[in-house]
Amino acid sequence: ATVYVGNLDPACTENLLLELFVQVGRVKSVYMPKDKVTNAHNGYGFIEFLDIVDADYAITILNMIKLFGRPLKVSKSSLNNKAELSRDVGANLFVGNLDPQDVDENLLYDTFSAFGTLIKQPRIMRDEDTNESKGFGFVSFDSFEASDTALECMNGQYLGNRQIVVQYAFKKDTQGDGSETGRPAGGSQERHGSRAERMLAAQRKNLLQQQQPLRRPPTAVLPLGVNQPPPLAPPMMAGMGGMAMGRSMGPPYGAVAAPNMPPPPPPLGVAPPP
Repeated sequence: ATVYVGNLDPACTENLLLELFVQVGRVKSVYMPKDKVTNAHNGYGFIEFLDIVDADYAITILNMIKLFGRPLKVSKSSLNNKAELSRDVGANLFVGNLDPQDVDENLLYDTFSAFGTLIKQPRIMRDEDTNESKGFGFVSFDSFEASDTALECMNGQYLGNRQIVVQYAFKKDTQGDGSETGRPAGGSQERHGSRAERMLAAQRKNLLQQQQPLRRPPTAVLPLGVNQPPPLAPPMMAGMGGMAMGRSMGPPYGAVAAPNMPPPPPPLGVAPPP
């Protein structure tokens, strides 16, 4: 199981990553691609774990942990990112006017995850040289219901010391520089959250629900120590003269049994039995 580690500082080394990740799991190998000329790493690396459980735990614990002042981006390797892309329905929000000092990716995650499931970590755009926040970022939900609620509740609210702006981001394909942003480029104003995207998201949701296998309802099991109820008595059978199946029935509840009576006397001229 391999995880991806991004946004690494130039001072970071493979030994340092090894010392960091062995604290959360059993590491098999550490690899950081490097430039062939300068021998400097490219700002990312890969950590291979012996167990997928350790890899998932590393993602949960170390993602967005700051190393040399930079928040680490720890996620599954690119081979596993297809599942994440399949969940992207276009519910992507632009969050602007962020305080560069007080607002980071962790605060965005804690704030917006209250409205629904985020398909990936929030992304704050930063300067490549100084790593300082540019004052805006992006949040992606797995449904338009969640993104609509977040937009309605958070637009115009204060986060840190600034009143933030929340709106649907412009699509990447409509930007002149190929990047997703909150402002149109080249006069194009096609945002996420369009009617077509919502219809496609609803169709995909219905298709996924239809593909789910049917499950048998669970069998009721009494807790330990609770006795099963006694079986019902067999019904009375017609023509059995008050006899139930397999056993004789006594007098009904509340009735008094007749006392034992002596036998009647024999007829006249007949001697009684000895």
